[in-house]
Amino acid sequence: MPELLPDQGDALTGGGREVWAALGASGALRSAYRGGDPSLGVDPVGLGRLLSEVDAQAEVGATLSSCVQLATAVPLLATGSGPAEAALADALAGTSVTALAATDTTAGSDLTALGTEVAIGDNELVLNGGKRWITNATQADRILVLARHRPGRHFTNFTWVLVPASAAGVTARPADTELFAGAGVGHLTFEDVRLPREHLVGKPGRGLAAFARQIAVERLAGALWAVALCRRVLTATKARLEDPTRSDEPLWRNESVRQRFATCVVAVRQLDALCRELGDRVATRYDTAAAALLKAGAGMTAERVLADCAQLQGADGFAAGGAQWLRAQAAVFGIGGGVTEVVLSAVADSADALLAETAR
Repeated sequence: MPELLPDQGDALTGGGREVWAALGASGALRSAYRGGDPSLGVDPVGLGRLLSEVDAQAEVGATLSSCVQLATAVPLLATGSGPAEAALADALAGTSVTALAATDTTAGSDLTALGTEVAIGDNELVLNGGKRWITNATQADRILVLARHRPGRHFTNFTWVLVPASAAGVTARPADTELFAGAGVGHLTFEDVRLPREHLVGKPGRGLAAFARQIAVERLAGALWAVALCRRVLTATKARLEDPTRSDEPLWRNESVRQRFATCVVAVRQLDALCRELGDRVATRYDTAAAALLKAGAGMTAERVLADCAQLQGADGFAAGGAQWLRAQAAVFGIGGGVTEVVLSAVADSADALLAETAR
């Protein structure tokens, strides 16, 4: 596969902000979108290729930082005007990092119960509330905030607000975790944040609908990244198992080890096949059932493959930055963007249609 970033050298080192800047400077960010235009939606092939190369060169936290922006934040910016247009241009140039703030302090992932509120006046917005476990929270220049503009759970009661991270009343603090270094994961507080009305992104009441479209794309991106990460770790694990200098009898010759490894290869190829089959459906039709299938597959595959690779690497897996550390971070595939159990329920809801597609 030809490289997107053949001249980058060590440019994809550092945290998410540094990696994003390098991708923007190289022009690589646009390769994730059809015709290089985020308003036209993601290109599954280009997005997968970009995530694969970032995963190969950057730390997990930095890849997570880029993944959320590529799949969700940048396409949402493309639906706005005024400040959103400026933010989009800066994001694609790599000169600005945008955090996506949906998960609420009061309601968690139950977005229809979120407590973050925006009062929409004729000329001014006033934002109050809090968001938790937000990727890029501590390193963002701008924050896309999902907020309630009227009471009730109806899906038309929510909208997006583009908030400068430097605005008065915005506070960011790091999350209490040693995982995902470089992702800027943290918690956000908004206290009487006042902004011009033009900082609304999209029409009021379209917030959840826009989010539903892009969360499907984020689930596709997560599956594409899971394939790349699992492939990378399996390749490294096989090299260790085959290394003749580590033992008189390399573990790769042990048939039970070979079969365990092969089971992981089968699982990754199955997830890759799902991505290839369903990628366009998610990217162009925002097919929620297909996205749920990909999300569940990514969560289960990453959990299985990373656990087995960590076990096969033995004591070496506990080294700093080793397979056990990576395994802990890979748990994000089964939690972020919807826990595996929740998306499996969505798969069950669509079981008849999904099974009908297997008929020949």
